[in-house]
Amino acid sequence: MRILVVEDDRLLNNTLSYNLSAAGYTVDGALSKAAALQFLKKQDYDLIVLDVNLPDGNGFDICREMKEHRPDTAVIFLTANDMESDMLKGFELGADDYVTKPFPMSVFQRKVAALLKRIVTQSGGDFYDDGNLYVNFSELTSTLAGQTITFTPLEYRLLKVLTKNPQIVLTRQVLLEKLWDIDENYVDEHALTTAISRIRGKIEADRHTYIKTVYGMGYMWIGGTQK
Repeated sequence: MRILVVEDDRLLNNTLSYNLSAAGYTVDGALSKAAALQFLKKQDYDLIVLDVNLPDGNGFDICREMKEHRPDTAVIFLTANDMESDMLKGFELGADDYVTKPFPMSVFQRKVAALLKRIVTQSGGDFYDDGNLYVNFSELTSTLAGQTITFTPLEYRLLKVLTKNPQIVLTRQVLLEKLWDIDENYVDEHALTTAISRIRGKIEADRHTYIKTVYGMGYMWIGGTQK
C-alpha cells in the first residue's frame, strides 16, 4: 500500500519514511504543503500521514482539498499541540486518527498497520483502482473508464504482480517465477511477452501509460501516467 508522509521536520520525515518502508509500504515524503499537493496530483495514496503545521500552510487545508477528490484516502494527523479543538477539527475533516508528538515509533507503526488493515477489510476484496482502471482480483472483474474489460487468468495474475509492486523494476525472471501457478503450469518468456502486450492493448488505448519497459531488465508499473 502507498503512503504519503507530509512533515516539515526533515529528520522526523526521514525516520517515518524509513520505518514505514521497512514495514513493506511504498512511501513518498513531502516537506511542505506545495510538495504534498504535487504528489497528490500525480498519485493516489491509501494513507496520508499529515503534519498540522507546515511552513507554507497547514495540514487541515491539505486534508480538506484532498478529501474533495479522494474521500476514501485515510489520514493520520501529526501535531505538537495536544488540543481538543485541533483534534475535533481534524476528525470533522475526515481524519482517521491523531498522534501527538513526540510519540514512540512502535506505537505509530501499530496505528498505521491497524488502520490499513481496516481499510482492506472494509473494501471487501483485493483490488486496484486509480479512478480510471479498476481491477478486482477477488472477483476477476475489471473496468476502464467505466467500461467493462476482460482479462485472461494469466493476465490477472500478471496485473496483480505488477500493481502490487508499483515503481519497481521487475525483471523478466522475477515475473516468470511469480507467475508459476499452484499447479506448476510453466509460463515461458513468449507467454509473458504476449500477456504484457495484450494488457497494454486493453488499458493503454486512452492516452494512459501503465507499464514501462525497462530495456535489458524487465517491466515497471507506473500507474496510468498521461501520454
